[in-house]
Amino acid sequence: MTDLMGLYRLAEEQGVTVDCFQLGARESISIQEGEECFIAIDPFRLSSSQDEKMKLAHELGHCVTGSFYNRYSGLDVRQKHENRADKWAIEELIGEDALNEAVSEGNTEVWQLADYFNVSEEMMKKAICLYKFGNLDVDRYFGQ
Repeated sequence: MTDLMGLYRLAEEQGVTVDCFQLGARESISIQEGEECFIAIDPFRLSSSQDEKMKLAHELGHCVTGSFYNRYSGLDVRQKHENRADKWAIEELIGEDALNEAVSEGNTEVWQLADYFNVSEEMMKKAICLYKFGNLDVDRYFGQ
């Protein structure tokens, strides 16, 4: 289970540059240029440190897994890259062993687990789906 500062340290260790920029419509973005990866986060669009942690983890997931898509290519599947980034973020913020331990301590509701790991309920649902069913299909299992 990695906290916000741990994610920034990990980015530094991986050689990923993280900067704050006003991005307009986006809250965060990651880009790869050659072998280098860059993350921009708009601090004016973040609602909390939890939000910053989840966005940084997701964008770092793109960088670490190399999951970037080309919006101009009709053959590239954007969701595939988004799912890879989400899976990396989940594994970094909510490891399967840590989740099992949290449940064994009595945290059985989604909101309890989200509080325990300091993530959103939506991310917690994705983590449950990933570890229980092997996918991120929240709508299928939580009927939203």
